[in-house]
This record gives sequence, structure tokens and C-alpha cells, in this order.
Amino acid sequence: MRTTADDILLHLKMRGPAPAGALAERLGVTRQAVRQQVEKLAAEGLVEAIPDHAGGVGRPGQAWSLTPAGHARFPDTHAQMTVELVEAVRAEFGQDGLDRLVARRERAAAAAYAAALDGARQMEARLDRLVELRSAEGYMAEWRREPDGAWLLVENHCPICAAATACQGFCRAELSLFRQMLAPARVERADHILAGARRCAYRVTVD
Repeated sequence: MRTTADDILLHLKMRGPAPAGALAERLGVTRQAVRQQVEKLAAEGLVEAIPDHAGGVGRPGQAWSLTPAGHARFPDTHAQMTVELVEAVRAEFGQDGLDRLVARRERAAAAAYAAALDGARQMEARLDRLVELRSAEGYMAEWRREPDGAWLLVENHCPICAAATACQGFCRAELSLFRQMLAPARVERADHILAGARRCAYRVTVD
């Protein structure tokens, strides 16, 4: 059974830092309940208080953010084994062999995704299906429309982060895959977990 603490962790993972009042409003609980839970989570090292400048000028308020330990509550799938396999392939077949393996994986994923997106003509229908696929794989994906008319495809979690750190070809392949699935739209990476962002995000635009 999911608890209020679980809901807080999930909200901070999906939406980023938030003050206690905003968490209470969004989760439908009292501020006191949120304060009790974030204090327990802070004591466990899962969240931390950071300055909140959203209120404008004056003394900043306080928001809550996930710590590295909090992010680790959303697991990197088979991280150690995957990294060991990446390093073994690189040692056995060289970087070129690893690149070929990543490209083979990308082609297989592209074929499967193309079949899943078949029949979806409108951009938002394609994004719906892409988000469904990525979420099923553990990426906690979503999309939204930006004020300027662009779409933002967001992945709030990377279940292969350790592997992507060991071999950034996985990240290049992901961007290439999205460009194939959403063509002729332009797809550019806007945020990158490996560059220190809390999420990976891709900006999608059409001329």
C-alpha cells in the first residue's frame, strides 16, 4: 500500500522541488501531515530542504528536494550487471564492437516502436504512445505542450543510468530513436541527467 511518504517521493521525482504547502495541496493532505513526513524523510537522508525563490523578491522560502539517496529509491535496473557487461564487451571487442552492439539495439528498438506507433498520425497521438512505451520500460515518461507551441517529452527517471554513464552511446541512440519516431519534427535534448539535470527532456518542434 502506497503511503503519503511514497507519494511525496514520487511527486518530487516527477515534478522536482516543491514547498510543503504545494505538496499538501497537490497530494490532498494537510500541511502538518506533509511536514511530519518530510521531516522523517529528511532524517532518513531521502529529501533535503533547499531555498525556494519562486515567491519573488525578499527572503526565500523553503522547498524540499530529493537527495541522491532519494533518487536511488527509483532503481537503476540491474545496474551493476549491466555496467559489467558493457565493460566486458568493450574489453573483448573494443569500442567499435560496443558501438555496433548499441546500434543493433537501436535498430531493434526502432522496429518495435515503429510498429507500436503505426496508425498514430497526429503528433500528440504519437507522443502518447511513445510515453506509454517509455513508461513501461521504467522511464516515468510524460509530455506537455509548451507556451510557444513546442512539445516537451520528459523522462523523469533513467532505469539504465549506470549503463548510460559507462557508455554514452545509449544516450545518443535514445535521441536518434526519438528523431526517427517523431520525424519530420525536430527533436533536441533540453535536459540531460548525465549532465546533472534531475531529468532528461526533449524539445519537439515542427516548422
